[in-house]
Amino acid sequence: MMAMNYSLIPDGAEEAVSITGILPYSALGTQGMFAGIIVGLLSTELYMRLANNKHLQINLGDQVPYAVGKAFSTLIPTIITVTVFGILSAIMISVFNTDMISVISQGIQEPLRAVNTSLPGYLLIYSFGNFLFGIGIHQSVINAVLTEPFMLVNMNENMAAVQAGQAAPHILNTNFQTVYAQMGGTGATISLLIAVFFFVKFKPYRDVSKLGLAPGLFNINEPIIFGMPIVFNLPMIIPFVLNPIIGALIGYFATAIGFVAPLAYLVPWTTPPLISGFIGSGGDIKVVLVQIIILIIGVAIYLPFLKISERVARIQAENELIE
Repeated sequence: MMAMNYSLIPDGAEEAVSITGILPYSALGTQGMFAGIIVGLLSTELYMRLANNKHLQINLGDQVPYAVGKAFSTLIPTIITVTVFGILSAIMISVFNTDMISVISQGIQEPLRAVNTSLPGYLLIYSFGNFLFGIGIHQSVINAVLTEPFMLVNMNENMAAVQAGQAAPHILNTNFQTVYAQMGGTGATISLLIAVFFFVKFKPYRDVSKLGLAPGLFNINEPIIFGMPIVFNLPMIIPFVLNPIIGALIGYFATAIGFVAPLAYLVPWTTPPLISGFIGSGGDIKVVLVQIIILIIGVAIYLPFLKISERVARIQAENELIE
């Protein structure tokens, strides 16, 4: 519910009195966001099961317009679903002196966030997602479910802390991945493009890299992933998974030792490398320096595997010409 201010004139008074906080704004914060996801999933599942029960459907006959009949047929499941969650909420408030948002936050959200936003948990989940991308399954099926909601919570808390004049509390957040581990897109492939342009003369690779450069500057790298390709190409899958790990470790420890501050200004994931670090840090040039170091190391990581892939591609091209 949104915060509301209300003005009223008490009996015998001449001026209106303003009353604030009638409806709490906190439910729209980071706790309410995760609770909304959980309640939305559970209530939808309950509603769908009830709606498929023919004994709970109201049949008005064929003479009633279809849209009207459809709306009435699900009226009872809707009432039951709302009533169930309303009763649960009332019991929590009256008996246990708490609410559903607090229960979900403390019982589910915080333990999951502690695991998924720890450095080992983050690296494991993110690396597994990148590996899946290497075999043709988009990494978002893992990262969007297991890490992004919690990273967004951390990002919101960082922004709130900075606005309050305090230090940002979380190193790992939504911006961290964009700034340190995903420059050029999944696999941090901007380093791969640099390696191709400076060290590879194989024309098919250079042609694909030229096509992928413009979108790659905005962290969109599907032309490279499927065009080079990286998908089902074992020599390229290895650095595709390894390079973001190294970038994340460098960014994490640079923040942990105090060389740079935690990122506290949300930037779109399509923000180009270096610019993303400058804006996301509030103008800290040291973050840009860390990004440059990560890019250089990324080139060194990709290069030997790129050379192996190039040799294999040349052999395949020669065999096709012979045939």
